[in-house]
Amino acid sequence: MDISFFDSEVWAFLVIIALLLAAMMVAYAMKRTIPRVRQSLIPPSVLGGLFLLAASTIFKLITGKYMFETGIFLKGFQTSGNATLEIITYHCLAIGFVSMTLRTTDKKIGGRRAVEVFNTGVTTVATYLLQAILGLGITIPAVMIATDSGLIPAAGVLLAFGFGQGTGQALNFGKIYEAERGFAGGASFGLTVAAIGFLTSTIVGVAYLNYLRRKGRLTGVNVGRVEQTIVEDEGDNESMDTFTVQVALILIVYVIAYAIINLLSRLLPGLQHTFFGFNFLLAVLVAIPVKAIVNLIQKRVGGERKIISNYLMNRIGGFAFDLMIVAGIAAIRIDLITNYWLVLLLMFIFGAVFSFAYLHIVCKKLFPEYEIEQFMAMFGMLTGTASTGIILLREIDRDLRTPASENLVYQNLPAIVFGFPILLLANYAPLGMKQSIVTLGLCMLFFVVMNVILFRRALFGRKKGSD
Repeated sequence: MDISFFDSEVWAFLVIIALLLAAMMVAYAMKRTIPRVRQSLIPPSVLGGLFLLAASTIFKLITGKYMFETGIFLKGFQTSGNATLEIITYHCLAIGFVSMTLRTTDKKIGGRRAVEVFNTGVTTVATYLLQAILGLGITIPAVMIATDSGLIPAAGVLLAFGFGQGTGQALNFGKIYEAERGFAGGASFGLTVAAIGFLTSTIVGVAYLNYLRRKGRLTGVNVGRVEQTIVEDEGDNESMDTFTVQVALILIVYVIAYAIINLLSRLLPGLQHTFFGFNFLLAVLVAIPVKAIVNLIQKRVGGERKIISNYLMNRIGGFAFDLMIVAGIAAIRIDLITNYWLVLLLMFIFGAVFSFAYLHIVCKKLFPEYEIEQFMAMFGMLTGTASTGIILLREIDRDLRTPASENLVYQNLPAIVFGFPILLLANYAPLGMKQSIVTLGLCMLFFVVMNVILFRRALFGRKKGSD
């Protein structure tokens, strides 16, 4: 089919991208110029997404049509504007994870620090389980009471993905539940939980910081201050730009992951939605050997200029996650979740209160030397994203001198190992009411096991001379 450059579909995708970035720029300008907005610590991506969500909701009330299903937004790549937003969210999650995985480090952690990193990973998984227990404890009775509401009993699992892992995973599983299990508005439900999580991390986080400051438990806290760190990358006199190299590596990894996912889907067609829902995980698994190969080439080639630039990988990952968040929030369809407002409200209240209380207990017991820093980092991460955790942490540890920031980075390996069964349960739960109840029971059992591992020293003591 011939395409003319004046056709709307040629420009629709770029218009959507520009709109998302423009919304973030407006939010960024507000954070730089309005003190109260700056003090809120709400990331510009979240604020920008809320702007677009409000605009689309008002547009719907006035015209009766959803904003991203009209005009030029309807023409993008043979699909609707709302579908394009979901596609952006879906891919940006994996791209962000790949860029973070490809980063190199020469630092090795052992001894006591290794134990703290391990405990951080186990705490992350235990919090996922707690959130899943709370969510299922709300949605299972809700479905029993209102059988024709469109809700499915397994919807509560999305609290763990929305709060614990953020927009991308909440959309992935919400979409799977909607497509395979008849969860009406499942994608918007998951995205809404994630948006609530971001508001929880920032509003509750800032309120707690101010409380600690009034109690005199913080020194040097500067809530709302925007710090800038400018890092210059190494000079590049070669023919291929360093940024181009980083983008090439990321996309090569992602396309290889797509080929593997596509092959697995052909071999096991019944699990197609599940395999493509795990796109980020397969991409991470591909990135690990690719990084090893690149590092091997680096050693053979030598030279001071490194093939992988951690600075640029961080920037690409940050851009991908920002775009993911603003697109995910903008993709929420308020009209599809109006029947679930009470369930969402209960999930918000219980998710915020119990996540706060549990992490407070764990950090006080296991990280006494930097309890507050560890708590702020983990609370931000486990209700928003790792970036939100770092934002809250920098308010009390501006130079990131405590181990809390490192814990967030290095805890991913134990978190993936212990957290993988949760992904399997998330696919088992929506098979029916019985399966959801079994999943709830297993989550409770695993939660107990994770806490036995966490508090192993208090429960069993430790051998003399052991770390």
